[in-house]
Amino acid sequence: MIKGVDVSSYQPSDYSTKGLDFVFIKITEGTSYTNPKWVAQRQTARDAELVTGFYHFGRAGSMKNQADYFMSKINLVKGDMLVLDWEDSEVSNSEKDYFIKYVQEERPHTRVLLYCNTNFWFNHDTTSFAGDGLWIAHYNGKPGNPGIEHPWHFHQYTDDPIDTNLAKFDSRADLREWTYKEPS
Repeated sequence: MIKGVDVSSYQPSDYSTKGLDFVFIKITEGTSYTNPKWVAQRQTARDAELVTGFYHFGRAGSMKNQADYFMSKINLVKGDMLVLDWEDSEVSNSEKDYFIKYVQEERPHTRVLLYCNTNFWFNHDTTSFAGDGLWIAHYNGKPGNPGIEHPWHFHQYTDDPIDTNLAKFDSRADLREWTYKEPS
């Protein structure tokens, strides 16, 4: 497994990349919030040659408008990933699924994933749809073992001192290869 972090406006722009292979960066929330540090956080990741993902925190409201807002902020490069962060119980399963499918259609060569915690996965999710992969949060003291049977790609296992994750890939190169979806 390989290691990464996820950052938002709460973390510095020049976070430590030592020992990391990937990073997820919060860009947007709803249709009006943009992380003021995301561009600098992306530069830190690019300078360290990390595999980079970007996430949108979904809120109640038009999923199409939120997805368009999210995608309008990013000039993707080959190997980037996109993620819906599903933590708002006002966002339904069908809205979650719509967001992911819409972004997959709009960015067909980019992996689109779902992030949620085990409470959402076990108690809110009814479709088990996670797009191209599941990023699951569970602080169970068992890094790399999030306690779910569904296939997953990333496990956020702690937030101390920063949100830290493991990915089910043998190397950064393997993750980078997986991120790009070949044209069909």
